Amino acid sequence: MIEGLDLQTILIFVAIGFTAQIVDGALGMAFGQISSTLLISTGVPPAAASAGVHTAETFTTAVSGISHVLHGNVDWRLFMRLAVPGVIGGVLGAYVLTQIDANTARPFVLAYLTSLGIYLFYRGVMHRHTEREPKFVSPLGLIGGFLDAGGGGGWGAIVTSNLLVQGSSPRKTIGTVNTAEFFLTVTISATFIATLGWEAFTAATMGLLVGGVIAAPFGAIIAKRVNPDLLLTFVGALVTLTSLYGLYRALT
Repeated sequence: MIEGLDLQTILIFVAIGFTAQIVDGALGMAFGQISSTLLISTGVPPAAASAGVHTAETFTTAVSGISHVLHGNVDWRLFMRLAVPGVIGGVLGAYVLTQIDANTARPFVLAYLTSLGIYLFYRGVMHRHTEREPKFVSPLGLIGGFLDAGGGGGWGAIVTSNLLVQGSSPRKTIGTVNTAEFFLTVTISATFIATLGWEAFTAATMGLLVGGVIAAPFGAIIAKRVNPDLLLTFVGALVTLTSLYGLYRALT
């Protein structure tokens, strides 16, 4: 484990948290994937890594959500349709992860996200995004919450990418998904505390938290000011690259 990290190493995690949250706040995803991958690579068990990342995200998503609200990036009707089923899915996923190995379905989820990422990238580059109200929302929130807790991250990649494929506004989608994520992370963290205790919360988690909180207000500004097609292109590229990397690690 990594409880005994020195100051220099903690500062590295602060930088990781800052970078991951800038990307997450601007594009609606990636904090969990980046942070969990790095924690697991240092020897932290998957359940403990997911618990630590979600604890950090409790604070980063609170600041990010407030910033998105202040910049008018939240669709409140969409928020309600996502948040409640997301919380339910998160509790189920957190419980499953502490009881069994939930990695069996991971390659299939990553392959699916890779295909979504390529499609979103194509639509962004070709200016093919036509905005319309998404129809498949509540079940998506349930699935996204479950997989987020079970995989140590992924709420943004799953929910944001699927809503964008359905035609949702990039800026409103990113802001709404980020804001709903606060309630998801609070619930998941509480579930992990109930099942694992406080053993998962290390100095690395604190580094991620500090860096993420510092960066959180800036992502909403980026999401508000960047052209929707450019946002879609970046989201597509990020989903594709992170999913391909995760798929490579899952299969090797």
